[in-house]
Order: sequence, then C-alpha cells, then structure tokens
Amino acid sequence: MRSPLPDFRLWAIESADLSTNEITCLIVDDHEVVREGLRLSLSRAPHIRVIGEAGDGESAIALAERRRPNVVIMDVRMPGMDGLEATKILTERVPESAVLIFTAYSERSLLSRGLESGAKGYILKEAPHQTLLRAIEKVAGGEGYVDPALMPAFLTGKDKDDMLTGREREILQLLADGMSNADVASKLFISQETVKSHVRHILAKLEADTRTHAVAIALREAIID
Repeated sequence: MRSPLPDFRLWAIESADLSTNEITCLIVDDHEVVREGLRLSLSRAPHIRVIGEAGDGESAIALAERRRPNVVIMDVRMPGMDGLEATKILTERVPESAVLIFTAYSERSLLSRGLESGAKGYILKEAPHQTLLRAIEKVAGGEGYVDPALMPAFLTGKDKDDMLTGREREILQLLADGMSNADVASKLFISQETVKSHVRHILAKLEADTRTHAVAIALREAIID
C-alpha cells in the first residue's frame, strides 16, 4: 500500500514556500490578451499570485465563491453581466474579496458608479506597473484607492471648488492616493489631529460615510453643470 507521506511532504513544502503577505488575485476581463498581459505583469511581483481568470461577470462570481481571492481585478464593460453588476453581487456573497475596477474608461460617472457598487478601488488599464501593484496592495489591506491619473480633473472641477477648500482638496487627493492620516500630516507638515479635522469636514460636506465614499460622491457632483 502506498504511503501518504510523500503527498504530505509536498503539501508541507508548498505551504512553507507561501509568504504570509501573499495576495491572491482573480483577473476578470473579456479580452484574453488583456488577461494574459495582466497575468504576466503580476507574475513579476513575488508576493502576488493569480489564482484564476474569468471572461464575464457570472463566471467571475462563481470562481470567486470557490477560490476566495483577496482581490478581484474587474473589468467594467463585458458581454452579459458587466463588471459593476458583478461587483455588487460579489461584495454581498464574497465580502472578504476586495474588488479593484480595472478599465480603459475614465468617465467620472463610471468611477462613481464603480465605487458605489462596492468596489474598493479604481485603476486605469494604462497605469504603470508599480501603480497597479500599489492599488492591489491597498485594496487587499482594506483601504480605498483611486488612480492618481484621475485626480487632477476631479479636483479642479467648478462644482468641487465650491464644495471644498483648497486645503481640503489637497488632503482629499492624498487620501485618494492611499495615504494614511500620518502620511498626510508628515507631507503637509501639520498635525494628525488637524488632518482628522479636515477629513471630518470633507466627509460632512460630501455627506459621505467613508473616504472611498467621499471620492465617489465628489466625482459624481463634479459632472453636474
């Protein structure tokens, strides 16, 4: 009778090799070439492991329920169930998986809808490799993230100027970039209590519950004439 010991040893070796900081990802995009390119790009990061791919929203949900990835990198415009609808369902069925919207479209309304659907972050497909890694790390850690490339237009909109002060806009941009209160305080040479006060004002003005929600609401307001 064959001993089960070799299988146990293999399992032990594989388990020992996995980093405690490993981030597992599921890639969702209807274009195979995009999935392949993203998979190859992420393979360069030793702490990130792709555990599955899907070409539409329904397949993404089914796969996420089975494999429970830390991060779902989600395209928006796909045939059948799109990424926004899939995100809503995923956040209900697999709440431990953070959704990172990954798209070529930068419309403010789309960003707002994406974040309000439950996504933790939003990044453009043209983003540099390091920006993508930062976005994955941030959402995997429970934080929100908005691609810095989207922030200038967002922060200079007329309606936005009316709602927030210059300092509040500056702090909101840093928060959207993934900075903590301590990071913002250090960068702007102010106290953490001052940062917290500004954040409270931002949330109150935008009627937001969280920082990610504040970004989504502000983007939505910026497109109103």
